[in-house]
Amino acid sequence: MDNEKICFTFRKLAIEAGRSIMEVYNQNNFEIKIKSDDSPVTIADEAADKIIYSGLKEAFPGVPIVTEEQANTHSEKADTFFIVDPLDGTKEFIHRRGDFTVNIAFVSKGIPIIGVVYAPAKKRLFYTDKDLKSVEEFGHHELKEIGKIKYISVSEPNPSQLIVVASKSHRDEALEKYIEKYNVADSRAAGSSLKFCLIAAGEADLYPRVGRTMEWDTAAGHAILSGAGGFVVRYDNHQPLVYGKPLFENPFFIAYSPGVNLQKA
Repeated sequence: MDNEKICFTFRKLAIEAGRSIMEVYNQNNFEIKIKSDDSPVTIADEAADKIIYSGLKEAFPGVPIVTEEQANTHSEKADTFFIVDPLDGTKEFIHRRGDFTVNIAFVSKGIPIIGVVYAPAKKRLFYTDKDLKSVEEFGHHELKEIGKIKYISVSEPNPSQLIVVASKSHRDEALEKYIEKYNVADSRAAGSSLKFCLIAAGEADLYPRVGRTMEWDTAAGHAILSGAGGFVVRYDNHQPLVYGKPLFENPFFIAYSPGVNLQKA
């Protein structure tokens, strides 16, 4: 696989999907449907999925693609594949909170090594380059013109003043009890995979997730955090989080800057 081609394609498709999503977001009303797992889906999810899926198929014929919005792809079994969440944070999208993202990742031998996370409403674009280093691109995010690039890296956290980032809609007692194990100076709320990117950019130190997620929710952010020097491990035993699991379902996990002294669950 050509890393440079993958990165170029991911960036292009994420921006195209983001534009399609924003067209719906800026409408006064749009239809909301409920999927079999009781999660919401909109025409924005479906339009973005079509753009990304068809684009990957054309650019990389024969490479398996797993995407949230197409149940028939969830039976793919391979150690190398693309995994897509065309609109991560649909609830944030519906409530017009802006913290939704386009997520595309390339998983090789169970590890997400290339990813893009695009938050079109926030105008933040993160991705890994051909050398698997993570960047944030600033500017208008044009298809044919790359804006100012800044290589990002995790911060050196102060153990007595950690910055924790957590979900806006999935905070519960178990999560709060785990966060209490740390000396926290600030706890910030963020939606979707932006939480990984905030750690990657040095804007937070720790993101524990005590709740259900799927691999398409995390793979792109995981790749970006890895490319910035961070880690994602299982909550129960602190072993690396791997991909291609049965049903593509994640265990609880912790994303963090390596300077954080992880506490036991």
